[in-house]
Amino acid sequence: MVKQDRAIRTRRTILEAAAKVFEERGYQAATIAEILHTAGVTKGALYFHFESKEQLAQGVLHEQDQQFVIPARTCKLQELADEVLLHAYRLQRDAMVRAGVRLTMDQHAEGLDRSGPFLRWSQICRHLLETARAQGELLPHVSPAVTADIVVATFAGVQSMSQTVSDYQDLSQRSTALLRHLFPSIAVPSVLASLDLSEQRGETVHNEIRHRHKTQPTTTS
Repeated sequence: MVKQDRAIRTRRTILEAAAKVFEERGYQAATIAEILHTAGVTKGALYFHFESKEQLAQGVLHEQDQQFVIPARTCKLQELADEVLLHAYRLQRDAMVRAGVRLTMDQHAEGLDRSGPFLRWSQICRHLLETARAQGELLPHVSPAVTADIVVATFAGVQSMSQTVSDYQDLSQRSTALLRHLFPSIAVPSVLASLDLSEQRGETVHNEIRHRHKTQPTTTS
């Protein structure tokens, strides 16, 4: 059990170092040597967990979503909004999330499959929108598949602009503005009036998830 815990900590240390290097340097310029130096681990330890720079990048892309699962909401459009606004909040504060976005948007990352985050986000959004339609939250013309791709694509553009203009400092405002423009075209008026699309919503959801993690009972083997 001690060895397993140590391995988990080492893997996390390596991923955090890789995230830092990828965010600062981009995929092409980043090197295994620089990641090793940043992590302060041996080459053997790194290659035990990751066989290549591509596997490291995929690890970062996968890791960014593991600790934060949005609590289920009765209103699925609120749950969708929470997905967007929480991601915006974390982009401002979490190096792993920023590195994942840098990798996803890096058009110079030759040989790296960057489709995963886009497809995963689109699938999540589509599922929420299909459930929202079944519950009567959507206007009749709305296609969940098309709308899911629009949400993902427009948020990608918003976060990219925010990163360039303000280093993500205005991302919460821009994300709220995006949802306030998009949702009136897809939500029935009664649902729209009930939604919390405020700039503080991302922080509220983040704190809710952290509180749930702290209060969950731990299990021992």
